[in-house]
Amino acid sequence: MEYQSAARDTPIRLFKSDFLEFFTHIHPAVVLALWVPVIAFFLARAVVLPWPGRPLFVPLCYVSGVFLWTLVEYCLHRFLFHYEARTEWGKKVFYLFHGVHHAQPMCKSRLVMPLALSIPLAFIFFLLFDGVVGVLAGRPQWVAPLFAGIVSGYLAYDMLHYASHHFRLKSPVLKAIRKSHMQHHGATHDMRFGVSSPLWDYVFGTMPRETKASARLTEPAPHD
Repeated sequence: MEYQSAARDTPIRLFKSDFLEFFTHIHPAVVLALWVPVIAFFLARAVVLPWPGRPLFVPLCYVSGVFLWTLVEYCLHRFLFHYEARTEWGKKVFYLFHGVHHAQPMCKSRLVMPLALSIPLAFIFFLLFDGVVGVLAGRPQWVAPLFAGIVSGYLAYDMLHYASHHFRLKSPVLKAIRKSHMQHHGATHDMRFGVSSPLWDYVFGTMPRETKASARLTEPAPHD
């Protein structure tokens, strides 16, 4: 899919209705304010309840949830956000999802996932963990730390995505992550789908080989 860049300073308007348009913009502080307490609650629930083997399974499940998010992130970005819709209606829907971000990648208010998408996704994953892990596998004590882990992974992804577009990252690791994501916005918009980690791009063959041309790729300048 090809994306047309738009003026960087004025956000693209998606709805005629001011009410609907309001919900297409979100500040990262709102995301932190909602999901940090959720993570804390589920971690506290995992620690406080008298489950057998608690000292071992809580950190293992939490780290597993964080790791699982990296795969979820890759799949969402590659197969949902970059879905090639064939109908005009479908193209408009997926433009709302993600196309507008490629058209205007430096728009500050559209760099983190809107609550209208993140909250339903969280419910879906909680129900999946509860049904598959808690009921079918018979390990209800694993559900809370797994859920806290996947939400933590999502939160790290959202904050890293925002920082990649709007801060001058100094850490070599963060600079490498930012460079890869900016290349996704440039010449390789059909590759490099991992934002917080390139792992699954290597696994599934969507990490292109580095060339001199890609190394010299001009990146959008971040805001300080």
